Amino acid sequence: MSQPPSNLVVIRGVRTAPPRPRVQPSGDVLHHLAVTTTLGDGSRTSVPVAAPAAAPAVSRLARGAEVVVVGAVRRRLLRAGGATGSRTEVVADRVVPATRSSQVASALGRAAASLMAAGRPHRLARSPVRAERVRGVA
Repeated sequence: MSQPPSNLVVIRGVRTAPPRPRVQPSGDVLHHLAVTTTLGDGSRTSVPVAAPAAAPAVSRLARGAEVVVVGAVRRRLLRAGGATGSRTEVVADRVVPATRSSQVASALGRAAASLMAAGRPHRLARSPVRAERVRGVA
């Protein structure tokens, strides 16, 4: 029995680069954009995001708009000019303006349901070793 995917990313940040449509070898069109987010230590990082052309919010996002991105990490192999390289990016399932709280809640609810279906949080939550570590005992 196969498990639902557990490669899940949620990012909240500011759209800093305009969406650029690119046609993939498969024929799919992805909008590539950058989202800048602040890490726990206060430093900032730019995350490349690829969103399907069908995502309506992507093309209407203003520069500086705060967004929530839900998707998966993917590494793509690229060939250009005889050289091979790679790019790691977030492939978005949803790109939602952070100001739209009901849409953000819906996107996060779907993400949580995906994780619960994968079964991983249940095993961690029930593990006595994990519970002790959380309490600082182990």
